[in-house]
Amino acid sequence: MIWSDFDLMLIVPAFLAGTLVLSIHVPLGQEVLKRGIIFIDIAIAQIAALGVIAATVFGGELASWQIQLFAGLSALAGAALIHYLERHSEQILEALIGLLFVLAASGGLLLASFAPHSDELLHDLLVGQILWVSYEQLLWVAALYLPLLLIWFSVKSKHPMLFYVIFSLAVTASVQLVGIYLVFASLILPALISRNISPRFKALSIAYLIGLGGYAVGLIASLIFDLPTGAITVWSLLLISLLTKPLLKGLKRADLYTQST
Repeated sequence: MIWSDFDLMLIVPAFLAGTLVLSIHVPLGQEVLKRGIIFIDIAIAQIAALGVIAATVFGGELASWQIQLFAGLSALAGAALIHYLERHSEQILEALIGLLFVLAASGGLLLASFAPHSDELLHDLLVGQILWVSYEQLLWVAALYLPLLLIWFSVKSKHPMLFYVIFSLAVTASVQLVGIYLVFASLILPALISRNISPRFKALSIAYLIGLGGYAVGLIASLIFDLPTGAITVWSLLLISLLTKPLLKGLKRADLYTQST
């Protein structure tokens, strides 16, 4: 695509999708880093994807809400299992989460071999089809995220199971909106760069700006250079994160200098 053909409206639904995903995955990402369970998102995302594949294979022509229900129940089951492992096998938790991811991914491959258009199904779940999201999809995802966000920010003392329930429901919707790769990048990269920022509101604001910048650059680059949208947006999130890191260090040094004087 050349600049004269560039239509900004083409990326508006996709950018709104990215904004929705970031709205809940940024605070959840900060909690993931705090808990030290980095790969929980990709494991639960893969379990949710396994639920989608299983619903497609065994259910045939199902309504969208039925697929969502199947995926959500799968993710909740995975979250309950990880919560159990966290309580009983804390020392090897990351290894067990990695094993769950591998089992869910390989199980999905096995099931997908029985599904029509299996390659397309797997591609959509991994990389997503963010450029083709509809406003109807955005509405139902927003209807899910809003109460989850209200619960997350209103409950001061968060029980571990509350985190797992909110996390699994959010990831279930996000995977089908933007794909597993972007879910992981949206959760980890903004939270990783802003992890040492305080107070919390400032850290959240910076993380949101990093995420929004990454999505904007990725979507525009995808249209201009005709690149896979999900993949280039992951790299754009990394680029914005790397560019932001030295800037944040400089601001922190300036704050310390101001306080000392």
